[in-house]
Amino acid sequence: MTARSPVVRTRFAPSPTGYLHIGGARTALFAWAYARHHAGQFILRIEDTDVARSTPEAVQAILDGMQWLGLAHDEGPFYQMERMDRYKEVIGQMLAAGTAYHCYTSIEELDALRAEQEANKEKPRYAGLWRPEPGKTLPEKPVGVMPVVRFRNPTDGVVAWNDLVKGRIEIANAELDDFIIARADGTPTYNFCVVVDDSDMQITHVIRGDDHVNNTPRQINLLQALGAPVPSYGHVSMILGDDGTKLSKRHGAVSVMQYEENGYLPEAVLNYLARLGWSHGDEEIFSLEQFVEWFDLDHITASAAQFNTEKLNWLNAHYIKLADDARLGGEIVRRLVEEGVPAGNVPDPALIAALYKDRVVNLNELADCAHPFYASVQASEELTAQHLTVPARAALADLRGRLAKVEWVSAELAKALKETLIATGLKMPQVAIPLRVALLGQPQSPAIDRVLAVLGREETLRRLEKI
Repeated sequence: MTARSPVVRTRFAPSPTGYLHIGGARTALFAWAYARHHAGQFILRIEDTDVARSTPEAVQAILDGMQWLGLAHDEGPFYQMERMDRYKEVIGQMLAAGTAYHCYTSIEELDALRAEQEANKEKPRYAGLWRPEPGKTLPEKPVGVMPVVRFRNPTDGVVAWNDLVKGRIEIANAELDDFIIARADGTPTYNFCVVVDDSDMQITHVIRGDDHVNNTPRQINLLQALGAPVPSYGHVSMILGDDGTKLSKRHGAVSVMQYEENGYLPEAVLNYLARLGWSHGDEEIFSLEQFVEWFDLDHITASAAQFNTEKLNWLNAHYIKLADDARLGGEIVRRLVEEGVPAGNVPDPALIAALYKDRVVNLNELADCAHPFYASVQASEELTAQHLTVPARAALADLRGRLAKVEWVSAELAKALKETLIATGLKMPQVAIPLRVALLGQPQSPAIDRVLAVLGREETLRRLEKI
């Protein structure tokens, strides 16, 4: 086994039995940031030994989610299924060293033992029938039965570690039984593979969800049996939904890429995840670079964090306001094209983004705002009847004549509109609202002269001619 690396090395090791969800993304962010903060390395490992449930689609979803978030790995991705020879090699070494042994107890015998223990109100555990001990005579090996391999766990003392989040944790070895490290068909189990991988990859710090706390003492004992360095462990609390219950799909425990589809910017999601259970004073908004500079494990709360959709939306709106208009324009075009709207370079999508980005919460709303600029939208009968009255139509006809002659810049467009107001004796809302309804099919928009400037002379005149 390898010696402990002098460089901080963290890992994110998802199982591809589902998508990369928000809880997994936060774990990845914390592990990534810890490595970056210490100028270390971040390793991506895919724990795909659950062949029945692991899928290529789930693997790709994990890779896509990590890429979208910008959490680049320094090594990997490593796949456990490609390391089977290494696991079998270590199991062979453990059998030879006596730290593991073959067990021929059948499933039926284990079920009967469990039932008996539960009836006696005892903790279900393996009774050690096949565990070799000095002076002990083992049963005769049954014919035709393929044995599992069990780890020979210490029977006395405690397993203790100073958890980087939860503080000191101690588990009595008497509470742990000789768990299986290889099944009867020879495939290794989760806890065993994790230990070999963490050792071989010289992982120095394991940052993961607190649902793994019960695995940690078993893994520490395995590492010590192998003579391998024990990483530092930090177990991050779970995330609760808005209502304080366990996070589910209705709260946000969906694929990270669903957030992309829902119009969130990755920097908003990252900023939000960083504040789920971690803090730096009262700072709420910060860049990824600032997060890396500030991040430590001392300020991760041991209590559960609560997901707040409203706060995520607030952050997303903030980052959209700050985003480059050309970038937002690209997001507009991509979304409209996916909806079958023939969006392109005319009008300039970056100009539309600049018009509306202060008014929206997500990119999908921004695309909705841009839709009328690329495809003529027919106002509803109600809006038409309410706003496109006879006087309003006469005013718009007057305005069209003036617009046909002016330089197409906001100042000149605003001047033409004022001239129409004077000529017709109407007030601004009596012309501007019908103008919006005629051009965009809706009564609200940003400043109408800016809308006209973006829509362009040819399209504006064409739409006004149709009313």
